[in-house]
Amino acid sequence: MSWDELKETKGLEECEVLNNNQGSLFRLTAEEFDIIRDLIDEKNIITEKETEEIEIKPYSFSADPDKPFLEEQEIKEIIHSLEVKKNIVLQGPPGVGKTFIAKKIAYEMMKKTDDTKIRMIQFHQSYSYEDFIQGIRPSEKSFKVKNGIFYDFCKKAKSEANQKFFFIIDEINRGNLSKIFGELMMLIESDKRGKYKVPLTYSEKDDAPFSVPENLYLIGTMNTADRSLAIVDYALRRRFRFITLEPKFNNRFKDFLGSNGFSKDFIEEISSKIKSLNNKIKSDKNLGSGFLIGHSFFCSPNNGDEREWFENIVKFEIKPLLEEYWFDDSEKVENEINLLLS
Repeated sequence: MSWDELKETKGLEECEVLNNNQGSLFRLTAEEFDIIRDLIDEKNIITEKETEEIEIKPYSFSADPDKPFLEEQEIKEIIHSLEVKKNIVLQGPPGVGKTFIAKKIAYEMMKKTDDTKIRMIQFHQSYSYEDFIQGIRPSEKSFKVKNGIFYDFCKKAKSEANQKFFFIIDEINRGNLSKIFGELMMLIESDKRGKYKVPLTYSEKDDAPFSVPENLYLIGTMNTADRSLAIVDYALRRRFRFITLEPKFNNRFKDFLGSNGFSKDFIEEISSKIKSLNNKIKSDKNLGSGFLIGHSFFCSPNNGDEREWFENIVKFEIKPLLEEYWFDDSEKVENEINLLLS
């Protein structure tokens, strides 16, 4: 990541180190940190794909040993929605594997693990049309039009019209959707793919109108427990199908833990405790099913004592979440944590 790239990035205009780099330690706001982290992640993904030969293997959800804890029928229903609508949002509480499932859906539709046909980004509050579609950027001696990440991916999809491409937007509701998509809000509709073309905001007079190809699928993910975000507007809801994912403390989850060396009694114990906690969260009028505890909190490997593994997850991952949920009732939080650890 070069200094010039950072200085050109929207949202970093007031960044302390970019305005005065004399010193050793500099403050970053949470928003600036998120923007820089996303830039680095994006660079790493591109570099990784450019420098490493990606191994492409045949894929089948039913034969995948690392598949999500969804039933095959659930996956089929999600895929059907994506094929019909072209755009879906996987929504659910933290820890239900939304991003993980999004990638598996892409593999199942392609019938292969071809990551060159998948692009993943994360929206944030400073993300703009200029980042996503097209914008004016400074060059050495002047300003020039620079294509955004979605524009380039659409172009790539058009060049291989017989292949399926997948654009995954993590935390889709964190961005200002109308501002980011602009005139493309209409073009992403399933019945307007390929056929409808419009000139872009920053396009030159001789530039061809832009369209979104039929072989490109949009998958968004949305955390339903994020209270800092506004309700998703109607414009987005009309163009996407919303699919709710729930925690899966089912037999597949139990089999997964068993294959990782956990005892049967312990697996039943933690499943029972988290289900009990989730019932309380679901019945809370200020929370509800969008705030449940997901199964993926308990899918990390265990290299030691299983009870110590569970205690660490409860103390350092579940407890902070409950403190946010019941921010005005610390006694309730302590009671629930004690029940989990008893």
